[in-house]
Amino acid sequence: MAILTILIPVSLFLGAVGLVAFLWAMRTHQFDDLQGDAHRILLTDYDEKPAPKEK
Repeated sequence: MAILTILIPVSLFLGAVGLVAFLWAMRTHQFDDLQGDAHRILLTDYDEKPAPKEK
C-alpha cells in the first residue's frame, strides 16, 4: 500500500503534463488542417527544396 503514495502523485503529474501538452497543441492550431496532410502524402508532385517558412 505504500507504493500508492508514490504512484498516485506520479499518475496525476503525468496526466497534468498530457493535458498541458494537449492545450498547447490546441492553442497553437496544430489540429487545423487534418485532411490536407492526409491528401498531401498521396500527391506525386512535390518540391525537392520547399520554400523556407516565413515568420
